[in-house]
Amino acid sequence: MRWLYMWAAVCLVTSVGAVIAVAAEPLQSDHAAVIPVAADGVQRTTITLDSYSYAPNHIIVEAGKPVELTLTSVTMMIPHNFIIKDPAGSLSIEQDVSAGKTFIITFTPAHPGTFSIYCDKRLWPLPSHRDKGMEGKLEVR
Repeated sequence: MRWLYMWAAVCLVTSVGAVIAVAAEPLQSDHAAVIPVAADGVQRTTITLDSYSYAPNHIIVEAGKPVELTLTSVTMMIPHNFIIKDPAGSLSIEQDVSAGKTFIITFTPAHPGTFSIYCDKRLWPLPSHRDKGMEGKLEVR
């Protein structure tokens, strides 16, 4: 399934003829990606890290089966990370992904639940990437 993003630049002309450009944030899709179990028992998918978004941003996996996520950053300069932290402590993942790089992470979710995925990178004093919409969810069934 392909995820579509809309990047738009809106130009406004003021009464004195000045042009103001406003960049729109990427649109996040509400469609969940159900990750199938391969013949070897591993659930595999690729997640693209772009400017303030994950694609897909909602993945569904089965509890008790290994998950392998290929994290690919398509940004040219901005580093990101991929964080999942269960307050109960059953799942804790934190992987930095430099601009233009790919990392593979593996884990086995033990219990069903819904977990936030987010990037906490920020350039002070600007809002964090999560504040700008770089978040999603992992649903374990």
